[in-house]
Amino acid sequence: MSTTHQSPNSYSGQQALILIAEDEPEIADILQAYLKRAGLRTIYAEDGRKALDMHLSMKPDLVLLDVKMPKMDGWQVLSEIRHLGETPVIMLTAMDQDIDKLMGLRFGADDYVVKPFNPAEVVARTQAVLRRTMADASHQPLVLRVPPFEIDLEQHEAFVQVRGDSHSLALTLTEFRLLTHLARAPKKVCTRAELLAACLPEGEALERTVDSHISKLRKKLEDVDVRGIPVGIRGVGYRLWGTE
Repeated sequence: MSTTHQSPNSYSGQQALILIAEDEPEIADILQAYLKRAGLRTIYAEDGRKALDMHLSMKPDLVLLDVKMPKMDGWQVLSEIRHLGETPVIMLTAMDQDIDKLMGLRFGADDYVVKPFNPAEVVARTQAVLRRTMADASHQPLVLRVPPFEIDLEQHEAFVQVRGDSHSLALTLTEFRLLTHLARAPKKVCTRAELLAACLPEGEALERTVDSHISKLRKKLEDVDVRGIPVGIRGVGYRLWGTE
């Protein structure tokens, strides 16, 4: 099995690396056989934790991600992948229910395939998503600029402009996630539940945990004389700045 990773921009229909995250070996074997027949390279993870580790180390061009897996379920893995970047993800689910599809949309899945599926259909959808995402790749910003912030999504670095000077922010991973999530739609009010699901997916289940992290983020901004950000909306949640 080849482990050489091709850049997403080099995708020509014959080079992409597909990570199959599936805890049923028989299904994984079938998918590998069909994908390889289509000229796509594959790697395989049998649980959610290994899938995330392989995503970090191998940088696949697309992930086929089963929802129900040991160690970390598919939603947790998808959420972590989305915090790290925009790798396309197709969810494999045995439950053809609207709630599953809504959950996937919330965390940023690119497509769904419901089990039992035709492997040829999975290959066709994989190729379609690759064509779409690779064509759009050159338009994806690596740096999010929302005054007074400049957020480097690839390097996980954040800067703030204060009276013409740029200050680097020493943020924890959770603080960086919160700032980035709010900055993507700075005037939108995000509920605590939304921020909890999007930025703290590792099992911290209390919404007041969000308040604690926001408070620490504010303190770091106040240290460089940026005040009142993020804006708290009583009884609802937070927005970065501005008004509706």
